[in-house]
Amino acid sequence: MNVHENRTISDWLAYAHPVPGQAHAEWSHHGIALLPLGRRFDAVRVPAERIHAAVGSDEPRTVAAALADWLHGPVIRDTRSGGRPYYALVAPSAAWDGPEERLTTGTYLGVPRPGSPSMLAAWAVPPQHPGNLCDPAHLRALLSTVDALRTVEP
Repeated sequence: MNVHENRTISDWLAYAHPVPGQAHAEWSHHGIALLPLGRRFDAVRVPAERIHAAVGSDEPRTVAAALADWLHGPVIRDTRSGGRPYYALVAPSAAWDGPEERLTTGTYLGVPRPGSPSMLAAWAVPPQHPGNLCDPAHLRALLSTVDALRTVEP
């Protein structure tokens, strides 16, 4: 992705914040911005072990490729916490009935700047364009493979 595309995506993400300039300032100073959920996007928090079981690997490139193929939308990986969960970004209006926690209005998510590394979080799958979000039905389908495998394992 080029600098112009990253800037366009960054601007779209920043407008999730009531003061978009603050998001840009946080990215400049910290590489990550705390963005409120419920306006432009929500997030579904998925434990790393569920993602890794679903894609059959914990190798970052393999996981990223599988998530991109399945979800067709952006996914953030928390790189600082012990569990290192993944956050699939979904539309605020999208239905979610899975067991994983949906984060929405009243919650802030640490969002790395597109195209720049951060020590706190990373794009497992970066957004491809403004408004690019995951389809929750695809996330449910991916995670259902884990449940199906558990029923056939001895």
